[in-house]
Formats: sequence, structure tokens, C-alpha cells
Amino acid sequence: MAQTATMTWTDRVEPEVATRIRALLDRANTADGVAPVSEQVVLSLADTDSATRHLLAERDGELVGYANLVAAHGEHPAMVEVAVDPSARRAGIGTDLVRVALAEGGTGTRVWAHGDLPAAKALATRLDLVTARELWQMRRSLATPELPELTVPDDLLLRTYQGPVDDAELLRVNNAAFAWHPEQGGWTERDIAARRAESWFDPAGLFLAFDVADPARLLGFHWTKVHQDAAPAGEVYVVGIDPPAQGRGLGRLLTSAGLRYLRDRGSAEVLLYTEADNVAAVHTYTRLGFAPAHIDVAYTAPQ
Repeated sequence: MAQTATMTWTDRVEPEVATRIRALLDRANTADGVAPVSEQVVLSLADTDSATRHLLAERDGELVGYANLVAAHGEHPAMVEVAVDPSARRAGIGTDLVRVALAEGGTGTRVWAHGDLPAAKALATRLDLVTARELWQMRRSLATPELPELTVPDDLLLRTYQGPVDDAELLRVNNAAFAWHPEQGGWTERDIAARRAESWFDPAGLFLAFDVADPARLLGFHWTKVHQDAAPAGEVYVVGIDPPAQGRGLGRLLTSAGLRYLRDRGSAEVLLYTEADNVAAVHTYTRLGFAPAHIDVAYTAPQ
């Protein structure tokens, strides 16, 4: 019988432990073909934000499992993401991590299953969890179908990011557009700075739209991302539209600008993530040639 793993909570991850966690995440990604946790989890390993807690599962001195818990805030429930080292699977470690993390998060806590792999489905069944949310990954080739023409209306100004001078408006629009979103809403200057410091960041790939009559007030943005170490290489990272500016075709315009940039950077394919029930977004992306590729599912205990 396999030795039971020891579970330990911590609010701060020391650099050496963070390195071990990243290595575990890389091994899980290689084994499964899908990242076991989101980018936000990876960034949190270097953060001291007290809203995030880390659950380590160790056996014989080796890290064999990890869970990330973001506390509930406002109307948004707590969120959990979990990874188990491929060499330590089928020993109940994933089940134990999820069970402990859900209990710590409290009523309504959700746990993400990226790719909703068979093992995740089985774990959810074992713990009597139900689907609370679905996130679609959609993809399209940048070769075919042809990208739509980029025509900027006379009343709009389209430009790229000019540095921290744009951050206040970027944050305002992001937080207004995603006020409903548990992960994307409520960003701070620290969230922008952390992403600006990433190796993939390119100001030429962050597109901003303004009204010509009020060039200081942002209407919407498209933040692209180029993956340098894996295909598909391009990503529609974030598209945010200020709610009062909805209905002006900004989503399509900004997305088209970003797709052209990604193609010109050499990306052969592009991906994006969108909520399955965001009908307007799914419609826009479908018209732009995207199709669902796989699904991430957030599970929770029935209320």
C-alpha cells in the first residue's frame, strides 16, 4: 500500500519550494498535454497576497501534489486548482488534495479541471461534485480562413500600449468589463506589472481603442500573448470592452487587429478562452473562424 502523503498549508511559498512546484506542474503538463493550473496560479507562487493559500502534499520528502486556493471575495466563491505528480497518481493524493482544499475554501468553493480529463471526471464523481462553470478553449488557424479586413472607423483611434501611462485606463476598463468574473475582475496595478514583467510581454501586441472625440478615455483593448515554447504560439489573451461602449463592433475590430499581429509574428495558430455561456463572445469568435477545442470545468459540491 502506498504511503499516505502529508498535507501542509502555507500562505507564502519560499523560492526553493516554488521551484519544486513549477517542476511538478511541468511534469504534469508533459504527461497530460494540458497545463494543470492557470497562469494566475503560477504567478501567485511569487506573490505574498494573503488571499491565496498553498497546500503541499509530500511523501518521503518529495513533493507529490499541490493545490492552490484563492479565498472567496465578494460574490465570487473560493477557487481551487490542483496538480499531482504523474509518478504519484492513482494513490488517492488528488482526491485528498481536493477534499481538503474544498473544506478549507468553505461553502460554494469550486475546483478547476483543466481539459476535464477522464481522471478529473472520475474524481468529481467520487466526491459527488457537479459542474458549476465551463470555460471553452477555442482555436483557429491563422492561414485559413482568411483574416477579416482591418478597417478602423473614422470616429475611432486604434493604437498600441505606450507604457504605464496607459495602466489606469486599462485597469478601469478591465475591471468594468469583467466585474462579474472571479479571476479577471478586480485587477490592480500589481497584476498589470506582473504580466508586463513576463518574457512574453510585447507592448506592440496590446491594442487600445479610443473615441477620436475623447482620446484619453479607453473604450476597449485586446491583449495578445505569444507562446515562445509551445504551439499554438498565439493567444487572444484578454479582450475587454467598456460596458458603455458595447455595440460599436469593438470586440471584432480589436480581435482582428490582434490576429494580424500574431500572424505577422509568425504564429501559425491562435487560441483563446471564453465562458461557454457568454453568448456574445462565442458568437463573435465563431464569426472570426474559431471553433471549440477543449473544455475546462469548474466543479463544486451541490448546494
